[in-house]
Amino acid sequence: MRTAPTILHLDMDAFYASVEQASKPSLRGKAVVVGGLGPRGVVATASYEARVFGVHSAMPMGQARRLAPNAAYLVPRFSLYRSISERVMELLRALSPLVEPLSLDEAFVDLEAGGVAWDERSARLAGVKLRADIRAVTGLTGSVGLAASKMLAKIASEEAKPDGLVVIEPGTERAMLGPMPVRILPGVGPATGDHLRRAGITTVEEIVEAGEDELVRLLGQAHGHGLYAMALARDDRPVVAEREAKSVSVEDTYDVDIHDRTRVGLEVQRLAERCVRRLRGAGLSGRTIVLKVRRYDFSTLTRSETLRGPTDDPAVVREAAARLLDSVDTTGGVRLLGVGVSGLADYTQEDLFAQAAGEGAVAESPVEEPPVAPTEEQPSLAERRWPAGHDVRHAEFGHGWVQGSGLGRVTVRFETPTSEPGRVRTFRIDDPDLEAADPLPLVSAGEREPAAEAGSQADSSVPASLPKSRSGNGGGAATSRP
Repeated sequence: MRTAPTILHLDMDAFYASVEQASKPSLRGKAVVVGGLGPRGVVATASYEARVFGVHSAMPMGQARRLAPNAAYLVPRFSLYRSISERVMELLRALSPLVEPLSLDEAFVDLEAGGVAWDERSARLAGVKLRADIRAVTGLTGSVGLAASKMLAKIASEEAKPDGLVVIEPGTERAMLGPMPVRILPGVGPATGDHLRRAGITTVEEIVEAGEDELVRLLGQAHGHGLYAMALARDDRPVVAEREAKSVSVEDTYDVDIHDRTRVGLEVQRLAERCVRRLRGAGLSGRTIVLKVRRYDFSTLTRSETLRGPTDDPAVVREAAARLLDSVDTTGGVRLLGVGVSGLADYTQEDLFAQAAGEGAVAESPVEEPPVAPTEEQPSLAERRWPAGHDVRHAEFGHGWVQGSGLGRVTVRFETPTSEPGRVRTFRIDDPDLEAADPLPLVSAGEREPAAEAGSQADSSVPASLPKSRSGNGGGAATSRP
């Protein structure tokens, strides 16, 4: 295990919600919740202002609305989030060839491998500059943890939130980990945590006191040995450069269970088309077609078929998905459908249509689908055209975003990332002067140069134990986003 805190963990602060606040001046400093807005929708991200009310990721959206009825509820804009994430990842790769993304807003970086850090001082300077560069390029904030291992770096970034930097100095790890709850360790989820609690083990130090043999008896060989090593701050996992995608998939959850078999078939065909578009967008093809079906009773079935070679032909994927659906009983109703392609390659075998197509093959021409109930990705007519939070442009009033729609009307607030909070106007959903628009940059072109040097009052070191209060790290539950 290395002796300098040169493993960096970056976690963007409330990423989706922060992007929405940065792009919408009227929402800065206010509660914002991003996620699926249907009856079965869940929270993707909540701003720190919304977290004050108990709203958190993965919470059912209905529960979030009860906790924070006055928050702004917005439909995700994933293309915008991905584009901003790419800018952040570019900054990380400028630091080191060893960057391990965990999601759009989170990654590990081995600073020593990039030659930019070799001790505590150089690591801290790299972390400070990174945070300043992220703010300059994106207008957003990220929290940074620095330590000698991935586990500790992630713990440090969590303690740095929001908008801070924490360094765990070598030699202080055991004292810092001891009083922390067992759930802080990787691999300890709710079930394992409850199992340990029933054995009287609630803190990391109590794991060490129990001993390795007792951990193995409670949790089994692999998990017991691994957890004991983590409790002793032993984590030799390397930062692994970004891996290639193993599969491409899409899925929809339906507000109302689908019982009609024809409708189920049409949904599978639509998902297959979307999956192929995503596959081609990534410049990939694949050999294995996968169908996922979650039925009315929450039982989930997967079926797969492997072709002779990789394809990105929509007809091939549609026909394979249809054959897989034939083997699934959907009599009681379907609440989720998904289509995926795995066994990815960067080339295509062109002669597969003959293998996949047969009597009753789906025609290449588009099929006119009947009206369907709204879903998170297939909303009603008004919502499909005007999803809450998405960008629009009006011929007279310019750029704005949708505050809401329904009853044949759409309400728009006209403002941009660099303007003052704008005025609200309401239009008919078929107003010819109103159209969907692309998101505007969060930072104007003249402001995008990364900072050369920067400091932060939110930076701190952790000598022996992490503070119980995060106020010294720029903390606070209700923090305005930039």
